[in-house]
Amino acid sequence: MKDAGEKIDPSSKLSDAIRDVKNAFADRDDVVVDMREAHRMRLDLLAADLAPVFADVPADMDNFDFVVSSGLQPRLWIDAVSHVAMGRDRRTYRFLKDTRVGRVVLAESTEMKPVADSVTRYVAERIVERRRMMEGGVEPAVAGMRRAKVAEAEPPLRASAQGRGWSAFLSGLGLIAAGGLVGLAVSAALFWDRLAAMVLNWRP
Repeated sequence: MKDAGEKIDPSSKLSDAIRDVKNAFADRDDVVVDMREAHRMRLDLLAADLAPVFADVPADMDNFDFVVSSGLQPRLWIDAVSHVAMGRDRRTYRFLKDTRVGRVVLAESTEMKPVADSVTRYVAERIVERRRMMEGGVEPAVAGMRRAKVAEAEPPLRASAQGRGWSAFLSGLGLIAAGGLVGLAVSAALFWDRLAAMVLNWRP
């Protein structure tokens, strides 16, 4: 037993505390790494299960990602707004989508198959929507444009014909008025000398 007058080395106590803190951080880091690795492993298994679906996507559709991202919370990205992540229990698959009103859960299960089926249906819906937009949306737009052109073709023609008639009438009036003014000017020039002489010879 140490005597009461024996001095305690404070540096040894601090070094022990530092060692304990380092061990605690190391244990916590190991837990975080283990969780991250466990999440990524399960997402890799889901990606492998969905590989045939990803391979069947048309090559001209580049809006899908199909990649497992690294980080504190690995995610299997389907496209720019949807992904699959693991729940806090490290067992639940959560298929999430970001919308204008917030993040919604499209599927959630501890089993891989229901989530894989939901992802497959989501991809199929995106493909069908794109095809309908490209194939079904072009013809009505063209037909509508043609109908609009036919409907709008006749009134402008009538309006332009009426406009040309009024323009011709006003142009004729302008020419008549201009001719009258020119005639008055010529007459005034011809008779100016006589008018001047008459004014000079006139005496009251």
